[in-house]
Amino acid sequence: MKIGVIGYGGMAKALAGKWARKHEVVLSGRNRANAEAAAAATGVKAGEPGEAVAVADVVVLATRHEDVFDAIEGAGGSDAFRDKVVVDINNPISVETFLTTRDDRRSLTQAIADALPGAHVGKAFNMAQVAVWADPDMTYDGRRMVTLYTADDGADATLAELIEDVGAEPLRLGGNEHAYQLEAAAAIVIKLLFAGGDPHTILNLIRPEAKPIR
Repeated sequence: MKIGVIGYGGMAKALAGKWARKHEVVLSGRNRANAEAAAAATGVKAGEPGEAVAVADVVVLATRHEDVFDAIEGAGGSDAFRDKVVVDINNPISVETFLTTRDDRRSLTQAIADALPGAHVGKAFNMAQVAVWADPDMTYDGRRMVTLYTADDGADATLAELIEDVGAEPLRLGGNEHAYQLEAAAAIVIKLLFAGGDPHTILNLIRPEAKPIR
């Protein structure tokens, strides 16, 4: 796959570095010099956001959550994302209250899907810190890390593959109507991290008898 990442922070670099072992990855952002530095450190290509989206099969939104919609516009607007899989990794969480900041009880992921009606949208990679995604061994307490995600039907298989490719076990929670639950769960991890928790703090799912989620 060709993956365009909008953002060049720690999360973008950690994920891109793993995906680059199998896929073609372009890091981008509003500061080209920063994008080039991050890409060089990660071993991937750099480009402008519009360029990254144009060549991509998958677009990963790795900006701050406050900047997501500006980033979409800066990359060409809704039409530029048509028929692409779009992955939201953001958490609209206040670091003062550790609560979600959206008042409509809908997720940021759903708002992104509304803004990109021609794209296939999902949410993943939002429930752990950079150190976790950079970890070459995704095993914790003797168990492979389970990564919950949500996706519309057009994004499902792609998100599962991307999760596998970073070394975790994918588990679809459901459609994007459940993305709000992932954001709220991430608030728990963020609160623990701000309280001084180890950067590898995660909520890992224990499944003694694995059954499909309906």
